[in-house]
Amino acid sequence: MTAVAVIGAGPAGLMAAEVLARGGARVTVYDAMPSAGRKFLMAGRGGLNLTHSEPLPLFMARYREAALRLQAAIEAFSPEALRAWSEALGEPTFVGTSGRVFPKAFKASPLLRAWLRRLDASGVRFAFRHRWTGWDGEGRLLFRTPDGEAAVVANATVLALGGASWPRLGSDGGWVERLAARGVVISKLRPANSGFIVAWSDVFRDRFEGQPLKGVALTVGAHTVRGEAMITRGGIEGGAIYALSAELREAVLGLGQATLMIALRPDLDAAALTTRLSGTRGKQSLANFLRKAAQLSPVGIGLMQEAAIASGRPLATFLPAELAHLVNAIPVQLTGVAPIERAISTAGGIKFDELDDNFMLRKQPGVFAAGEMLDWEAPTGGYLLQASFATGAAAAKGVLRWLGSS
Repeated sequence: MTAVAVIGAGPAGLMAAEVLARGGARVTVYDAMPSAGRKFLMAGRGGLNLTHSEPLPLFMARYREAALRLQAAIEAFSPEALRAWSEALGEPTFVGTSGRVFPKAFKASPLLRAWLRRLDASGVRFAFRHRWTGWDGEGRLLFRTPDGEAAVVANATVLALGGASWPRLGSDGGWVERLAARGVVISKLRPANSGFIVAWSDVFRDRFEGQPLKGVALTVGAHTVRGEAMITRGGIEGGAIYALSAELREAVLGLGQATLMIALRPDLDAAALTTRLSGTRGKQSLANFLRKAAQLSPVGIGLMQEAAIASGRPLATFLPAELAHLVNAIPVQLTGVAPIERAISTAGGIKFDELDDNFMLRKQPGVFAAGEMLDWEAPTGGYLLQASFATGAAAAKGVLRWLGSS
């Protein structure tokens, strides 16, 4: 029986192992960690968002310039197929109010346990605490293990080692140098779905750290996203920030900073807000007046105060029309990107031109790649896991085709 090594026990690697075993290969999954799916379990801590229910053309647009490269893989293992796969493992799914798809158990652990049982029953073997270090002169895979170095012969290999976010869970980007040494072109790994650094005043930071901004609209350049964000001690993060993270990241890395515009009441235009804010304040504090007249949250008013301080004028001196404008155009200066170790996912990776249609490395015949190792990024919302599952399945099918023809 043909021996195939899968390196990486995350969603892409486990899906590759499942498809390979179903195709008749003898599969061993190697991973540096003591158990499988560590980052997968972390992703499910707040409710495992498997995929999204929106129409496929809109779904694919979330992958930006990589959409065409991922199209065939995701069409072959679609969001509907992923839901059916989960249900076959005893974990039916449901569509949340935002269109996101979750297992009814709302957790990753039951799904992972059922998946590992299926893989075990299909003959897939696991070798944990095996850190891949490259190849030897004879083309054997080299691993560093608790018992020393091990050399493994495989007829084909699927690399599914992840990006460089959350390295303590296994994806540390250590593979980059090994593949680059073989001539594989790799786009630099960068944080994606990450937070950004803001130099808040001490008063604002101490009072509003951990406070959410709900129902806001965030804008950078020509891109606007509505949703939620969260004030952190060092800056800002959250779903709406992640959706803009590519544009924000490139601006910060290219120019040293980026201006994020925050609209607190995006459904009210300037005229309506001006009318509301033209009333008599009486003995109310300005914060209380803004809270009642424009239904602003304390953290939103705090952001307005931060902007006023930066402009050199006390907020109390703003005329009603100026206040109305500021409510929906608060400038926040982002001065840095949160470290890649804290990012949810990674941008960059193996350039798609380095792969053939089977996801095999052109410069390393018999070696295939899948998941976050590839040069794509997407916002949170189910898109990350969907592409990881789909490229894992596509790479495994590529292995089977290649083995059958070679």
